[in-house]
Amino acid sequence: MGVAAKRSSMTFYSNGEDHYSHRVRIVLAEKGVAVDILDCLEANKPAELADINPYNSLPTLVDRDLVLYEPNVMMEYLDERFPHPPLLPVYPVARAQSRLWMHRIQREWCVHVDIITANKDEKAVEQARKELREGLIGISPIFEELPYFMSEEFTIVDCCIAPILWRLPALGIELPEKQVQPLISYMNNRLFNREAFQASLSEAEREMRL
Repeated sequence: MGVAAKRSSMTFYSNGEDHYSHRVRIVLAEKGVAVDILDCLEANKPAELADINPYNSLPTLVDRDLVLYEPNVMMEYLDERFPHPPLLPVYPVARAQSRLWMHRIQREWCVHVDIITANKDEKAVEQARKELREGLIGISPIFEELPYFMSEEFTIVDCCIAPILWRLPALGIELPEKQVQPLISYMNNRLFNREAFQASLSEAEREMRL
């Protein structure tokens, strides 16, 4: 961790239950950024949030005069502001590919997580569980080839996936262990064991896997 990172003064308004807040907390932990994390809930947000964020939404990252309220923008900003360790590839083609994976994760997995956590329509929740489970089973074989998601190194894409995988018990999703051994190994041996991942967990997230 560099001297600049130690001296950094940021505030992160974070929902301790939300996977979008969690992905940013993982990046903050990986970079060793000195940050004040304010754990809030949607129903009980600090009054000043509405003054700095036009959407009054969580998560929100404040760095001096800069206010960011889109998680992926926050992640990329942090990666550029604190270059070590790098979480996005150096070369434009590889960077574009990483962004495309993040887009696909949003469309193919996050959308289902959001339906399950909203818990408004029982039929839609069951369908979302089914589709997310099938998607995860389908992706498992890629971890036989590479230790991380389509990469030899831990990247920003893994930061998007890790919060979803950590939440599987809370989302009511059980994976067939024999069928997804490479994915289980990725989760337990390479993601959840990371020092930064453990440091990123909120109290509510720790309770998800007690």
